[in-house]
Amino acid sequence: MSEKKTGALRYAVGMFGTSIPINMFKTYAAAFYVMQKGVTTAQLSLVLLIYTFVDAIDNPVYGFLSDRTRTRWGRRRLWLVIGTPLLVLAFIGFYNIPGFIGQDSIFGYMLLMYILTGTLDSLINANYGALFPELFKNDEERAKTNALRQAFQLVAMVISIALTPIVTQKLGYGMTAVVYGILAGVVILYMALGCHEEKADETAQKPQLFSTLKDMLTNSKFWMFGLTNAFYSAAMSLVMSAVPFYVTYTLGLGGMANTILLAVVLLLAVGCVAIWARLVKRFGLMKVWRAALIWLGLSFVPLYFANGLAAALIGCVAVGIGYAGTITTMDLIGARVMDDDFRRHGIKREGIFSSAMGFMNRLNGLFTSLAFLLVSVVYGFESGDVPGNRPDQAARFLMVLFPICMMFLSVVVSRFLHFSEKDGAAPEK
Repeated sequence: MSEKKTGALRYAVGMFGTSIPINMFKTYAAAFYVMQKGVTTAQLSLVLLIYTFVDAIDNPVYGFLSDRTRTRWGRRRLWLVIGTPLLVLAFIGFYNIPGFIGQDSIFGYMLLMYILTGTLDSLINANYGALFPELFKNDEERAKTNALRQAFQLVAMVISIALTPIVTQKLGYGMTAVVYGILAGVVILYMALGCHEEKADETAQKPQLFSTLKDMLTNSKFWMFGLTNAFYSAAMSLVMSAVPFYVTYTLGLGGMANTILLAVVLLLAVGCVAIWARLVKRFGLMKVWRAALIWLGLSFVPLYFANGLAAALIGCVAVGIGYAGTITTMDLIGARVMDDDFRRHGIKREGIFSSAMGFMNRLNGLFTSLAFLLVSVVYGFESGDVPGNRPDQAARFLMVLFPICMMFLSVVVSRFLHFSEKDGAAPEK
């Protein structure tokens, strides 16, 4: 065991750092490249599709390398220290297109930088996520730490999503990325250098890539959790990306409305995380997890009928409450899946599982890619220059209809995941 115990606050603040760049990266990629730089929705769809397959390869590789690493600092911290400055540089480059890149080359540049930024984010999150079940061993510690972690994530999202339209109006996307990138890098390194991993047992069996993949791919709990998370992530990722379209074309409002709607969702979520954590303690993790998924799916419905800011705000209040519930419970379920694997096989391989879960989370790229492709084909929405004849309906599709379908699938799949006393968990109520 390590001589020092990592404080929950020190670990949790890392979520602030990891969330700042990736949320701006994912949320405003479409607004920046499609609405400003002339990339079409079909091209964006292709970028998301290609990256999804790249992500399928890089995640298990990063997790495998992390699990097999042996240093005096532990297995994860080395990768965090190396990967952080690279992620910051790639993120800044994504929103700072060099002057020598012509209009005909912008799509190629976007594709290259999207893959580079995304894969470095995978490296960081594979190692950060693997630390969670290692540093905090029981449900009580995990619930406390995860509540702090999600609070930090939501604060980061308020900055990197809700406030970004205001910040970019003042600074531009390029300088905003510089500020966010440096802030994120400092926080991630502060977290990594303050975590105290268990000293690796040199005699312990190291995980083998193919046997681990075999065990993982035949693990029904991994699949049920992964698919539930993927569908939920697709819904929320699309909603966050669609807000600028929804505000502009459906509500007919300006950039300030972007900030107001996103701020309501995220601030409500910040305030409700502790409430959901108490519900978990009282009613049990699985029951509350499924209830949160159902609430989130239903919360999108009012947004379809909104025709002004006030009505949209009502829908965003409901979304914020449901979003808090899902982020409060989702990582606790993932940690149980990793615990279950260790009990079954006796091999520490949180890195591979964490990275694979990260890939399943980002499998949402397939679904968001499909959504943007359907918008192009069905509604004729190609770009900000060519929005088609029904841009208001196209925005409603992105913001409401497709996310509801994703949440329906998430709720259905979640019903097939169960833990029993023999898995080391409290029996489900």
